Amino acid sequence: MPTVVTLHRETGARAYTRPMDFTVIGVDGDDTLWHSEGHFVLTEQRFTELLAPWVDAETVHATLLDTERRNLTHFGYGVKGFTLSMIETALQLTGHRIDGVHVERIIDLGKELLSHPVELLDGVAETIEALSRRHRLVLVTKGDLFHQESKVAASGLADLFERIEIVAEKDVATYTRVLARMGVAPAAFCMVGNSVKSDILPVLEIGGAGIHVPYHVTWALEHAEVELGHPRMAGVAGIRQVPEAITALESARWAA
Repeated sequence: MPTVVTLHRETGARAYTRPMDFTVIGVDGDDTLWHSEGHFVLTEQRFTELLAPWVDAETVHATLLDTERRNLTHFGYGVKGFTLSMIETALQLTGHRIDGVHVERIIDLGKELLSHPVELLDGVAETIEALSRRHRLVLVTKGDLFHQESKVAASGLADLFERIEIVAEKDVATYTRVLARMGVAPAAFCMVGNSVKSDILPVLEIGGAGIHVPYHVTWALEHAEVELGHPRMAGVAGIRQVPEAITALESARWAA
């Protein structure tokens, strides 16, 4: 079962009487509110350089991705699982010839990734503040509990959310459970995030709406296709455009 951390606050959000408006807005964390995947990419580059005496970069990348895919069911998402996958990949590609000094350096790469400061994306603080004045907000993010908790705290955004959900996976079952806890129907829910696979498709499947906010780099295991022109989905160039996109989706529902 996923771990759930709940924070409550007096939102001050206006009471909705229009049945076609969204009462709850969900927001993703990594690469929607703050930078994340770019740090993983840089860490992988350093890992590749570390293994250069044994194997080429293309092989390292492909093998690491396969190892991460296999290990998701064991370690879940996040830096700790990524670090263990790097160690496993290093052992495999070097025929277990890699020494303890190099393994220690891989562990240090993971520690550095865990300690990287939280950097909010441009426009996040003011946009989330504006959304919190009109809607109930829930942060839905997956990954290591301790690391995600620390990022939420460091972001300075926690008090703007009615609930914070740190989950093992973002799928139909998870979103259904989150909405049940909040007492809201899927039709009254809109999810905002950078991952089509995790933030958009499961929400569309249960009858909610989604707003895709692309990030400049996406982890290969998060790639997915979505039907263009879906009536319950909008795409924006940046998070500053999210309030306008929400209004447009609400207006389209009223006009339908």
